[in-house]
Amino acid sequence: MKHTDWPFFEVHHRELATQLEAWSQQNLQMHPPGAVDDACRALVRQLGDAGWLQHAVAQGDKGIDTRAICLIRETLAFHCGLADFAFAMQGLGSGAIGLDGTAEQRARYLPQVASGAAIAAFALSEPQAGSDVAAMACSARLEGEHYVLDGEKTWISNGGIADFYVVFARTGEAPGARGITAFIVDADTPGLEIAERIEVIAPHPLARLRFTNCRIPVGQRLGAAGQGFKLAMRTLDVFRCSVAAAALGFGQRALHEGLQRAQSRAMFGGVLADFQLTQAKLAQMALQMDSAALLTYRAAWQRDQGEGVTKEAAMAKLAATEGAQQVIDAALQLHGGQGVVSGQAVEQLYREIRALRIYEGASEVQQLLIGRELLKGN
Repeated sequence: MKHTDWPFFEVHHRELATQLEAWSQQNLQMHPPGAVDDACRALVRQLGDAGWLQHAVAQGDKGIDTRAICLIRETLAFHCGLADFAFAMQGLGSGAIGLDGTAEQRARYLPQVASGAAIAAFALSEPQAGSDVAAMACSARLEGEHYVLDGEKTWISNGGIADFYVVFARTGEAPGARGITAFIVDADTPGLEIAERIEVIAPHPLARLRFTNCRIPVGQRLGAAGQGFKLAMRTLDVFRCSVAAAALGFGQRALHEGLQRAQSRAMFGGVLADFQLTQAKLAQMALQMDSAALLTYRAAWQRDQGEGVTKEAAMAKLAATEGAQQVIDAALQLHGGQGVVSGQAVEQLYREIRALRIYEGASEVQQLLIGRELLKGN
């Protein structure tokens, strides 16, 4: 039984998954051609032209269909990690505008993001403020009709290629998380510079941003002053389930590659799949992926019903990312030496999965969230 046959889904979800799978087989490859920046720009345009980005962007009163973006991320990740990245960052980068932007802000930015004409980025993390967002040091002071931003952001996906950044800065209305405000900063704004491009094990556009006396109009503020932390958490909540779905895509591809390898690798007069150790390993891999899929789509379905999913989304992300890491490692082991050759599917999956256990809440943070939610109920 396929995931889409489960009762979590409606007819339009099943149609969406079928259409995207056919499109992905025709249009995506695990190693996109060209340099990573150019490849990412091309994928954003390609996803926009095909209409897939419409699902990642909340426009007007239309919210995000969580099950749809999970299905899309799972499928894209199965075929091409950079395509999943491109899709997800358009949603995350514009999510705060969809949630709390003015009509003018939405009209200016969201249609361009949905069409692929503009690339979005979400700038929250700092060198000393990753999981501890309340430790943010980047500041914004009000001077007449402008805010002046000073400070740095790092680990910013799409950094260096984005057309605009949703930036969170300390404005000081209250201590800690209660004194943070969100802003839309266009990439060509004076005072914003790309301080460093960050190279990571799975090539994606990432950068450290520096703001020096960066003046932006008051009209570029997102929502009320001092409410930025809540907006950031709401934005991340929308997309946390989809991180689990991306991990599912990577893990499912690894299981697929592992099965093919086990059935085709000649060994001792038979094939690798003939050995009970291999069969037991494949069984464990399938169990991990199906368990994670059930948790992921339970959380997505629950969120689409308007229910809170703090615990459920944390469980899904933790199970899917940790499980996919183990499944990919097992698939690489089944490939033997061939698995560590650069360019092999399992080698690329091995590099792709690692960051998912860190970003949008590290695995340790997910454990804390689950534990706290359990204690609240007793």
